[in-house]
Amino acid sequence: MKSLRELGLPPISQLGHVVRDLEAAMALYEPLYGPFTTMDGTVQGATYRGRTADVKLAMAFGHSGDLEIELIQWQGGESPHREFIERGREGIHHVQFRVEDCDAWVARAKSIGYEVIWYKRYSADTTFAYLERAGDPTVIEFLQMPEGGPGTAT
Repeated sequence: MKSLRELGLPPISQLGHVVRDLEAAMALYEPLYGPFTTMDGTVQGATYRGRTADVKLAMAFGHSGDLEIELIQWQGGESPHREFIERGREGIHHVQFRVEDCDAWVARAKSIGYEVIWYKRYSADTTFAYLERAGDPTVIEFLQMPEGGPGTAT
């Protein structure tokens, strides 16, 4: 099976953790990745598994060097985060790659079996896509966003 590395991806920019309790997770991980900044991560009108769906998320961002650590608490609606929690899981959920052209990377990843499960284009320069493939537990995210966007290290 061909690997993501063979596609020439940039370094991983973020590890996304799905947690049941954002406040408790921030307290637990503060010594490793803090201080955290929080934001409302609500997404409206995303394409989720072929249909339009909304989700309410609470998010916190910390860092380990240049690596961003995202903590995500699912609070309602439909998203991959809900699936993860409903399967009784908590912890690392996805790896993120910041890219200049999200749709081009989606097409490249499709060539090795990845399918988009969650997608939202906010504007011409801001898009995200979560992808998965059969037999691979790692969800990948492509994020196209100008520097200075939410969660960007300052």
